[in-house]
Amino acid sequence: MSSIFGEFLKFSQDKGPEVQLRVYGDEFYSRYESMSGYTVVYDQDQGLYCYAQLISGEFISSGVALSQSPPNGVARHFKESEDVRNRKFEARYSMMNPPASAFKPSLNLRTFGSVKGLLDGRRVSEGEIRGLAVLVQFKDVASGATREDVDRFLNGLDYHEDGNFCSVREYFRLMSRGKLDYSNKVVGPVTLNRNRQYYTENLLVKEALDLAVKDGLDLGEFDSQGAGVVDAMSFLYSGQTQYQGMLWPHNNFLELNYNGIKTYFYILSSMGKSKEDLSIGTFCHESGHMLCRWPDLYDYGNRDGDFEKSAGLGAFCLMSAGNHNDEGRTPAPVCAFLRNLVGWCDRVVRLNQPGEYQAVHGDYGTVMIYETDKINEYFLIENRFGVDLDASIPASGLAVYHCDSLGSNEWQGGTASRHYQCGLLQADGSLDLETNRSLGDETDLYQRVQAIALSHDTRPTSVLWDGSDSGLMISNIGEPGRVITFVIGRGVADHAFRTSSRSGQDIPDSNSKGIEDFISIDQVGKAKRLVVDVDITHENISNLRVDLISPSGKKAVLHNRTGIGKKNLQNSYDSQSKASLAALLGQSLKGRWTLTIRDLARREVGKLNGWSIEATY
Repeated sequence: MSSIFGEFLKFSQDKGPEVQLRVYGDEFYSRYESMSGYTVVYDQDQGLYCYAQLISGEFISSGVALSQSPPNGVARHFKESEDVRNRKFEARYSMMNPPASAFKPSLNLRTFGSVKGLLDGRRVSEGEIRGLAVLVQFKDVASGATREDVDRFLNGLDYHEDGNFCSVREYFRLMSRGKLDYSNKVVGPVTLNRNRQYYTENLLVKEALDLAVKDGLDLGEFDSQGAGVVDAMSFLYSGQTQYQGMLWPHNNFLELNYNGIKTYFYILSSMGKSKEDLSIGTFCHESGHMLCRWPDLYDYGNRDGDFEKSAGLGAFCLMSAGNHNDEGRTPAPVCAFLRNLVGWCDRVVRLNQPGEYQAVHGDYGTVMIYETDKINEYFLIENRFGVDLDASIPASGLAVYHCDSLGSNEWQGGTASRHYQCGLLQADGSLDLETNRSLGDETDLYQRVQAIALSHDTRPTSVLWDGSDSGLMISNIGEPGRVITFVIGRGVADHAFRTSSRSGQDIPDSNSKGIEDFISIDQVGKAKRLVVDVDITHENISNLRVDLISPSGKKAVLHNRTGIGKKNLQNSYDSQSKASLAALLGQSLKGRWTLTIRDLARREVGKLNGWSIEATY
């Protein structure tokens, strides 16, 4: 499905010019408003968008075209009654599900339970899957995109045309780490008998497929399992995407029979006016339903008691609103929750043992999971950094998902019995995604935190949906990047040690080379605090420059020719107050630390009695 959250889009009219409308909804239920906020409906008899009247809770055309002043009795932001919305929703939603098998209970139309969180129906999420893609043009609308253009868009192995990150085939190969190789045979275009507007109320699929089969198409080519069933079937119609009626991009079930080969699931989308309009996001989203039976991870706004939408995972997942990122050309990755449900994650990192872990960006074959004592409820962690397919997400950092395969993303209430199937714990403590205030913002992911970031008493919390403590505690999160370190538990305890050298070296007078003395450290860790004590005998310490050099070669100036006329340099330098020494924090301790001393003036001589390093790491 492809949800629209209040975007302004252009729509054609049979008997008038294009109009711009604000759209709310998806292919199951949608509502349209004029630029000034009046609800409108398409009047088939007039061939125009007209102001909507509300009669018995349902939208009826007033017969007054949008180009005219609104009639009396019409107000802004009309909404149909809950009963009407629910009835229309259920009628369309039922079309996406196959009939219940005899050995299965009746389908529950929410997305939970029977298949561990996936939608019911035949799944083809592994192996070489050859799909059928039928190009469709209307009597009044054709496209400049050719069959060759669409073939590259769907199947290209090095496809980056018109700003697309990759082809549809490469997107699924990347997400599945090669487990799913989904390609398409492109046929057509076939030309339908009527104008485009007719097909907003009448499904074009059978007419288009009849024409393709009449031209000699053998549907047996697309039955990889020898089951007499077409694995995957797509219809791409000419012109811009029409977010209305049966032309709204969707995935549905439709059983037709051609010479003993049955159809099953299909998807419908657009191919635009020209090849420049081709973008992979929506096609990948709908294919995710068809091939993998992934549910939508957002709230449809129906059947959950409040009849209002929420954003679910928003722009952070292909199966929420992430298919629209970068105008669909760089869609978000499929989140770890859904990749794991279809078995694409061969490497499982269990986070139930305290310690330091690393989350690697783009490691789509790995799932990092914190398990609870409830088999259906758990937490997932993944690195979301703003490059590659994450280039257009609204934040970078560590994503933490609270998952429950018995939940539903129609339930944004967050109660013990009605809660999300997969929800993002927004690091800023807001519920912007649940309340539909945004599709995600820059503070939703965990960035650098040198303390406890998530536990039973933080905001948000890591408690289970029943209010009990899950035991998950995350701390010491590193900077966003291709690798993010984090600690499960309170973090590794700080350690400290002190080591010294009693050198006794003479310091040569007026010598720019000076002397070096070394302390070797065997401890493994990163410096959190450094204290360096220096004991030098000298008649005039303003002649001296003293530097400390870390094993990596980074230098800190401790003393630089200050203290005119003063004798003997016996001082303690602390990284908490000495800026140059603070610059060495984070350096690896292991290796040789070097103290250099140079006497840069004549007459006085001196001696290094000794020095020491005290380190916390």
